[in-house]
Amino acid sequence: MDVVTVVLSIFSGAVVGFVLGVIGGGGSILALPLLVYLVGYEGDPHAAIGTSALAVAASALVNVIHHKRAGHVDLKLGLWFALPGVAGALLGARLGLATNGDRLLILFACLMLVVAWRMWTQRQPVDRPRGGHSQPFRRRIVVPLGFLVGALSGFFGIGGGFLIVPALLWGGGIGVKGAIGTSLVAVTLFGLTTAAGYGFAGKLDLPIAGLFILGGIVAGFAGTRLAHGSPTDRLRRVFAAALVLVAAYMLFRTLRA
Repeated sequence: MDVVTVVLSIFSGAVVGFVLGVIGGGGSILALPLLVYLVGYEGDPHAAIGTSALAVAASALVNVIHHKRAGHVDLKLGLWFALPGVAGALLGARLGLATNGDRLLILFACLMLVVAWRMWTQRQPVDRPRGGHSQPFRRRIVVPLGFLVGALSGFFGIGGGFLIVPALLWGGGIGVKGAIGTSLVAVTLFGLTTAAGYGFAGKLDLPIAGLFILGGIVAGFAGTRLAHGSPTDRLRRVFAAALVLVAAYMLFRTLRA
Protein backbone atom coordinates (compact mmCIF):
# COMPACT_ATOMS: atom_id res chain seq x y z
CA MET A 1 0.00 0.00 0.00
CA ASP A 2 1.54 3.32 -1.07
CA VAL A 3 1.41 6.63 0.78
CA VAL A 4 -1.20 8.11 -1.58
CA THR A 5 -3.60 5.23 -0.91
CA VAL A 6 -3.12 5.61 2.85
CA VAL A 7 -3.82 9.35 2.72
CA LEU A 8 -6.86 8.95 0.44
CA SER A 9 -8.29 6.18 2.64
CA ILE A 10 -8.00 8.29 5.80
CA PHE A 11 -9.39 11.32 3.97
CA SER A 12 -12.36 9.32 2.65
CA GLY A 13 -13.15 8.03 6.12
CA ALA A 14 -12.86 11.57 7.45
CA VAL A 15 -15.39 12.83 4.89
CA VAL A 16 -17.91 10.15 5.87
CA GLY A 17 -17.30 10.63 9.61
CA PHE A 18 -17.66 14.39 9.32
CA VAL A 19 -20.93 14.13 7.41
CA LEU A 20 -22.28 11.56 9.86
CA GLY A 21 -21.40 13.87 12.73
CA VAL A 22 -23.15 16.82 11.09
CA ILE A 23 -26.38 15.27 9.81
CA GLY A 24 -26.50 11.76 11.28
CA GLY A 25 -28.09 8.93 9.27
CA GLY A 26 -27.46 8.81 5.54
CA GLY A 27 -23.88 10.05 5.57
CA SER A 28 -22.41 6.56 5.26
CA ILE A 29 -23.83 6.28 1.75
CA LEU A 30 -20.78 8.26 0.59
CA ALA A 31 -18.44 5.44 1.65
CA LEU A 32 -18.88 3.35 -1.49
CA PRO A 33 -18.34 6.11 -4.12
CA LEU A 34 -15.31 7.40 -2.20
CA LEU A 35 -13.74 3.94 -2.10
CA VAL A 36 -14.52 3.30 -5.76
CA TYR A 37 -13.50 6.61 -7.34
CA LEU A 38 -11.03 8.13 -4.90
CA VAL A 39 -9.25 5.23 -3.20
CA GLY A 40 -9.20 3.20 -6.42
CA TYR A 41 -11.68 0.31 -6.31
CA GLU A 42 -13.37 1.20 -9.60
CA GLY A 43 -12.34 -2.16 -11.03
CA ASP A 44 -13.72 -4.10 -8.06
CA PRO A 45 -16.95 -2.59 -6.66
CA HIS A 46 -17.63 -5.73 -4.64
CA ALA A 47 -14.46 -5.22 -2.59
CA ALA A 48 -15.49 -1.60 -2.03
CA ILE A 49 -18.89 -2.74 -0.72
CA GLY A 50 -17.39 -5.25 1.72
CA THR A 51 -14.82 -2.74 2.96
CA SER A 52 -17.33 0.09 3.36
CA ALA A 53 -19.71 -2.20 5.26
CA LEU A 54 -17.03 -2.97 7.85
CA ALA A 55 -16.13 0.72 8.20
CA VAL A 56 -19.78 1.70 8.66
CA ALA A 57 -20.29 -1.03 11.27
CA ALA A 58 -17.29 0.13 13.29
CA SER A 59 -18.46 3.75 13.25
CA ALA A 60 -21.95 2.70 14.31
CA LEU A 61 -20.61 0.60 17.18
CA VAL A 62 -18.71 3.59 18.57
CA ASN A 63 -21.88 5.66 18.42
CA VAL A 64 -23.97 2.92 20.05
CA ILE A 65 -21.79 3.23 23.13
CA HIS A 66 -22.28 7.01 23.29
CA HIS A 67 -26.05 6.79 22.81
CA LYS A 68 -26.36 3.94 25.32
CA ARG A 69 -24.70 6.05 27.99
CA ALA A 70 -27.21 8.82 27.22
CA GLY A 71 -30.11 6.37 27.63
CA HIS A 72 -31.15 6.51 23.97
CA VAL A 73 -30.77 2.84 23.07
CA ASP A 74 -33.55 0.28 23.52
CA LEU A 75 -31.57 -2.93 23.16
CA LYS A 76 -34.63 -5.21 23.14
CA LEU A 77 -36.30 -3.32 20.30
CA GLY A 78 -32.98 -3.06 18.47
CA LEU A 79 -32.50 -6.82 18.55
CA TRP A 80 -36.08 -7.49 17.45
CA PHE A 81 -35.34 -5.38 14.39
CA ALA A 82 -31.73 -6.40 13.82
CA LEU A 83 -31.84 -10.21 14.16
CA PRO A 84 -34.21 -10.80 11.23
CA GLY A 85 -32.24 -8.08 9.45
CA VAL A 86 -29.06 -10.15 9.82
CA ALA A 87 -30.75 -12.91 7.81
CA GLY A 88 -31.75 -10.29 5.26
CA ALA A 89 -28.19 -8.92 5.14
CA LEU A 90 -26.79 -12.39 4.44
CA LEU A 91 -29.25 -12.81 1.59
CA GLY A 92 -28.53 -9.30 0.31
CA ALA A 93 -24.78 -9.89 0.37
CA ARG A 94 -25.16 -13.08 -1.66
CA LEU A 95 -27.32 -11.27 -4.21
CA GLY A 96 -24.84 -8.40 -4.35
CA LEU A 97 -21.92 -10.74 -5.01
CA ALA A 98 -23.90 -12.37 -7.81
CA THR A 99 -24.69 -9.02 -9.44
CA ASN A 100 -22.46 -7.47 -12.10
CA GLY A 101 -20.25 -4.75 -10.57
CA ASP A 102 -21.23 -2.03 -13.05
CA ARG A 103 -24.91 -2.82 -12.57
CA LEU A 104 -24.40 -2.56 -8.81
CA LEU A 105 -22.94 0.93 -9.21
CA ILE A 106 -25.89 2.01 -11.36
CA LEU A 107 -28.38 0.71 -8.80
CA PHE A 108 -26.42 2.36 -6.01
CA ALA A 109 -26.49 5.70 -7.83
CA CYS A 110 -30.27 5.39 -8.14
CA LEU A 111 -30.46 4.67 -4.40
CA MET A 112 -28.43 7.82 -3.73
CA LEU A 113 -30.99 9.86 -5.69
CA VAL A 114 -33.78 8.40 -3.55
CA VAL A 115 -31.89 9.25 -0.36
CA ALA A 116 -31.21 12.77 -1.66
CA TRP A 117 -34.91 13.31 -2.39
CA ARG A 118 -35.88 12.09 1.07
CA MET A 119 -33.31 14.30 2.78
CA TRP A 120 -34.42 17.34 0.78
CA THR A 121 -38.11 16.88 1.57
CA GLN A 122 -38.10 15.49 5.11
CA ARG A 123 -38.81 17.60 8.14
CA GLN A 124 -37.27 17.02 11.52
CA PRO A 125 -39.90 15.07 13.52
CA VAL A 126 -40.91 16.25 16.94
CA ASP A 127 -39.63 13.99 19.66
CA ARG A 128 -42.17 12.39 21.92
CA PRO A 129 -42.13 10.04 24.88
CA ARG A 130 -41.67 6.49 23.73
CA GLY A 131 -44.65 4.25 23.92
CA GLY A 132 -44.74 0.52 24.42
CA HIS A 133 -43.42 -1.61 21.61
CA SER A 134 -43.82 -5.12 22.97
CA GLN A 135 -47.32 -5.64 21.57
CA PRO A 136 -47.61 -8.45 18.99
CA PHE A 137 -48.82 -6.10 16.25
CA ARG A 138 -45.67 -4.00 16.62
CA ARG A 139 -43.49 -7.07 16.34
CA ARG A 140 -45.33 -8.03 13.15
CA ILE A 141 -44.27 -4.66 11.77
CA VAL A 142 -40.72 -4.51 13.13
CA VAL A 143 -39.61 -8.02 12.13
CA PRO A 144 -40.39 -7.90 8.38
CA LEU A 145 -39.12 -4.32 8.15
CA GLY A 146 -35.88 -5.45 9.78
CA PHE A 147 -35.49 -8.23 7.22
CA LEU A 148 -36.15 -5.92 4.25
CA VAL A 149 -33.81 -3.16 5.44
CA GLY A 150 -31.15 -5.75 6.27
CA ALA A 151 -31.38 -7.17 2.74
CA LEU A 152 -30.89 -3.70 1.26
CA SER A 153 -27.98 -3.08 3.62
CA GLY A 154 -26.32 -6.36 2.65
CA PHE A 155 -26.80 -5.80 -1.07
CA PHE A 156 -25.28 -2.31 -1.14
CA GLY A 157 -23.01 -2.39 1.92
CA ILE A 158 -24.76 0.61 3.51
CA GLY A 159 -25.75 1.22 7.11
CA GLY A 160 -29.39 1.79 6.25
CA GLY A 161 -29.97 4.29 9.06
CA PHE A 162 -32.06 6.51 6.79
CA LEU A 163 -34.55 3.62 6.56
CA ILE A 164 -34.17 2.13 10.04
CA VAL A 165 -35.04 5.31 11.94
CA PRO A 166 -38.43 5.85 10.23
CA ALA A 167 -39.17 2.11 10.56
CA LEU A 168 -38.57 2.27 14.32
CA LEU A 169 -40.63 5.44 14.63
CA TRP A 170 -43.49 3.79 12.78
CA GLY A 171 -43.41 0.28 14.23
CA GLY A 172 -41.43 0.58 17.44
CA GLY A 173 -43.48 3.08 19.47
CA ILE A 174 -40.36 5.04 20.33
CA GLY A 175 -39.29 8.70 20.23
CA VAL A 176 -36.86 10.29 17.77
CA LYS A 177 -33.78 10.20 20.01
CA GLY A 178 -34.48 6.61 20.95
CA ALA A 179 -35.01 5.63 17.32
CA ILE A 180 -31.70 7.20 16.27
CA GLY A 181 -29.76 5.52 19.09
CA THR A 182 -31.49 2.16 18.68
CA SER A 183 -31.01 2.19 14.90
CA LEU A 184 -27.27 2.00 15.44
CA VAL A 185 -27.64 -1.47 16.95
CA ALA A 186 -29.06 -2.66 13.64
CA VAL A 187 -26.52 -0.69 11.58
CA THR A 188 -23.68 -2.37 13.51
CA LEU A 189 -25.03 -5.90 13.07
CA PHE A 190 -26.01 -5.36 9.43
CA GLY A 191 -22.57 -3.97 8.60
CA LEU A 192 -20.70 -6.80 10.32
CA THR A 193 -22.89 -9.40 8.60
CA THR A 194 -22.41 -7.81 5.19
CA ALA A 195 -18.67 -7.48 5.71
CA ALA A 196 -18.47 -11.15 6.74
CA GLY A 197 -20.42 -12.22 3.64
CA TYR A 198 -18.13 -10.28 1.33
CA GLY A 199 -15.07 -11.22 3.37
CA PHE A 200 -15.64 -14.97 2.95
CA ALA A 201 -15.74 -14.28 -0.79
CA GLY A 202 -12.36 -12.52 -0.57
CA LYS A 203 -13.90 -9.08 -1.10
CA LEU A 204 -12.75 -7.29 2.05
CA ASP A 205 -9.67 -5.10 2.51
CA LEU A 206 -8.95 -4.91 6.25
CA PRO A 207 -6.05 -2.39 6.09
CA ILE A 208 -8.10 0.05 4.00
CA ALA A 209 -11.09 -0.41 6.30
CA GLY A 210 -8.89 0.35 9.32
CA LEU A 211 -7.60 3.58 7.78
CA PHE A 212 -11.14 4.55 6.76
CA ILE A 213 -12.37 3.98 10.32
CA LEU A 214 -9.50 6.01 11.76
CA GLY A 215 -10.34 9.00 9.60
CA GLY A 216 -14.03 8.68 10.41
CA ILE A 217 -13.55 8.65 14.17
CA VAL A 218 -11.35 11.74 14.19
CA ALA A 219 -13.52 13.80 11.82
CA GLY A 220 -16.75 12.62 13.43
CA PHE A 221 -16.04 14.67 16.55
CA ALA A 222 -15.55 17.81 14.43
CA GLY A 223 -18.79 17.16 12.59
CA THR A 224 -20.71 16.68 15.81
CA ARG A 225 -19.43 20.00 17.18
CA LEU A 226 -20.41 21.80 13.99
CA ALA A 227 -23.90 20.29 14.10
CA HIS A 228 -24.57 21.83 17.52
CA GLY A 229 -24.21 25.37 16.16
CA SER A 230 -25.64 24.95 12.64
CA PRO A 231 -29.18 24.73 11.19
CA THR A 232 -29.64 20.99 10.63
CA ASP A 233 -32.25 21.33 7.87
CA ARG A 234 -29.95 23.55 5.78
CA LEU A 235 -27.02 21.17 6.22
CA ARG A 236 -29.21 18.24 5.23
CA ARG A 237 -30.27 19.98 2.02
CA VAL A 238 -26.69 20.84 1.14
CA PHE A 239 -25.79 17.18 1.58
CA ALA A 240 -28.80 16.12 -0.53
CA ALA A 241 -27.57 18.34 -3.38
CA ALA A 242 -24.08 16.82 -3.04
CA LEU A 243 -25.57 13.31 -3.28
CA VAL A 244 -27.30 14.22 -6.54
CA LEU A 245 -23.99 15.39 -8.00
CA VAL A 246 -22.14 12.25 -6.85
CA ALA A 247 -24.92 10.00 -8.21
CA ALA A 248 -24.83 11.81 -11.55
CA TYR A 249 -21.05 11.35 -11.69
CA MET A 250 -21.39 7.62 -10.90
CA LEU A 251 -24.00 7.16 -13.62
CA PHE A 252 -21.86 9.08 -16.13
CA ARG A 253 -18.70 7.09 -15.39
CA THR A 254 -20.42 3.71 -15.28
CA LEU A 255 -22.62 4.15 -18.34
CA ARG A 256 -19.77 5.61 -20.37
CA ALA A 257 -17.61 2.58 -19.52
